[in-house]
Amino acid sequence: MTSSLRVEFHCHSRYSPDSLNKIPDLLKTARKRGVDRLVITDHNTIRGALEAQALDPELVIVGEEIKTSKGELLASFVSEEIPYGLEPMEAIDRLRKQGAFISVSHPYDLHRSGWQLTDLMFILPLVDAIEVFNSRCTNPAFNDQAFQLAQEQNLAGTVGSDCHSLMEVGRSTLLLPWFDTADGLRAVIRQGIPQTRLSSLLIHLTSRWAFLVNALSAPR
Repeated sequence: MTSSLRVEFHCHSRYSPDSLNKIPDLLKTARKRGVDRLVITDHNTIRGALEAQALDPELVIVGEEIKTSKGELLASFVSEEIPYGLEPMEAIDRLRKQGAFISVSHPYDLHRSGWQLTDLMFILPLVDAIEVFNSRCTNPAFNDQAFQLAQEQNLAGTVGSDCHSLMEVGRSTLLLPWFDTADGLRAVIRQGIPQTRLSSLLIHLTSRWAFLVNALSAPR
């Protein structure tokens, strides 16, 4: 057992409509780049994360990026899938009942389902963290604002590559003491040491291409 873990909190597989990452390739790339724990957070599904965990249970934590009626949540240690479009309080209640660790995806990035401040402030007492750095934010100020909010509200922060392509895996990770449960993660999250890099703006073209490919290959 290692004394510390390099954790990728925000990662997508081919089960997201805007990613082409095949599960075996994703796992191989994460291992190659020194990621110790990979939270697979596909949009509104845990199917890819479950498939990946079956292949590499030590590496993979089952997660989900959940689109609520107000903004997106980013959950780890998910055991029951949360459907798309619920009111935030309903989604959070379902996550809390299963003991999941709850963060908030890129809260200030209005280009990608960012939260309105009043809605965000309403849910903050009920989440474990907010994402204070996302490699895909097109404006660094979005990350700066999230970090400042975490400081002001005494909230823990997660970071993530938000990787939709293999080239992004491990771009932003958090170095944490060892943990193996959601409660364990809650106990160590404030000790995290971020290792972060922004992605090129051009990286968003990979998502658009993936969305097109997936749409054209979908059963009709």
